[in-house]
Amino acid sequence: MPVINRIAGYSDEMTAWRRHLHQHPELGFECHKTAAFVVERLKEFGITEIHEGIATSGVVAIIEGQGEAGKNGPTLGLRADMDALPILEETGAEHSSTVDGKMHACGHDGHTVMLLGAAKYLAETRNFSGRVALIFQPAEEEGGGGGVMVEEGMMERFGITEVYALHNAPGIPAGHFYTDPGPIMAAVDEVRFTITGVGGHAAYPHEAVDPIAAAVSLTQACQTIVSRNHKPTRDLVVSITQIHAGTASNIIPATCFVGGTVRSFDPSDRDMAEQRMTEIVKGHEIAFNVQIDFEYERAYPATINTPEKTDFAVEVAQEVVGVEAVNARSGPEMGAEDFSYMLEKRPGAYLFIGQGDTPFCHHPGFDFNDEIAPVGASFFAKLVETAQPTSAKSD
Repeated sequence: MPVINRIAGYSDEMTAWRRHLHQHPELGFECHKTAAFVVERLKEFGITEIHEGIATSGVVAIIEGQGEAGKNGPTLGLRADMDALPILEETGAEHSSTVDGKMHACGHDGHTVMLLGAAKYLAETRNFSGRVALIFQPAEEEGGGGGVMVEEGMMERFGITEVYALHNAPGIPAGHFYTDPGPIMAAVDEVRFTITGVGGHAAYPHEAVDPIAAAVSLTQACQTIVSRNHKPTRDLVVSITQIHAGTASNIIPATCFVGGTVRSFDPSDRDMAEQRMTEIVKGHEIAFNVQIDFEYERAYPATINTPEKTDFAVEVAQEVVGVEAVNARSGPEMGAEDFSYMLEKRPGAYLFIGQGDTPFCHHPGFDFNDEIAPVGASFFAKLVETAQPTSAKSD
């Protein structure tokens, strides 16, 4: 089945919603205006069970299907993230961000609108049994809003039995889908090293203790964790992304900061990376006569799809866009996603939807492709109707 006709008819309306959200980006947990816009739309659709203030600004709305089965049946969760990024927009679009230094550079405005489009259709047709929970989540980019919603008891409170989400994918043909039955996004950890030596005159290095020399060696040593301490057939990334020190060419600074990230799928690889970095720190303190304060912060866990739910979601996507437009075995990626917290608690699947040849996510020139919004909304709607069918059919 192609894009649902009724949802296709919402296209102009969905574009207007999306561009409004794009003009008014919010960060982290402070997505209050975005949430208010979402709630206003949900009320317009006739949805009466709306819960606000979850994880500060998150929203969960419940739509019941037909009859007694609608009230008492299982609850399928659909999630969209709402937050933007601290980036100065460079798209030049008429609907560019009106907030300096903030923009929807990852397409969460589009994710929100795809779920709103599905919500409008499902509230109108109610061509399903059981219930659907519409999850509008803050703080995906930083803060782990998905984890906070789970910690606040969202799954138990609303009786959610399975959960699904979509993310746009630049560089993939518009409207195509891809996913994988198992690990699809990596766990993400942050590492921070604060190296303290003794500052001094650059012409007299013997009278100082240079933290930059230690930082350079430490950076190189951390790269050997993947190449020499890790099994080559498993996925692991160690990237040092920050080195900050110094104020002038003739001054040896007293301190130097080194920061980076570790990406993995196997929990034992996280343990190994942290252990090796701890050992590297101890060795460098002795070798360079410095003090190193080391922090290893474990953030989002790996996003691991449930195989049977992934296969089901693939079948639904194939109904919407055709078998040839769905890659069901894409393999894992090293990016991270806090939908992982929801998948730790309930079975489900995370899929990508192509948005065509555009700048990549987190680029100041990125803009969500409005043409794919009806496709994503149709996927969400058909997912519910297929998972929780009634004898009636609608289009």
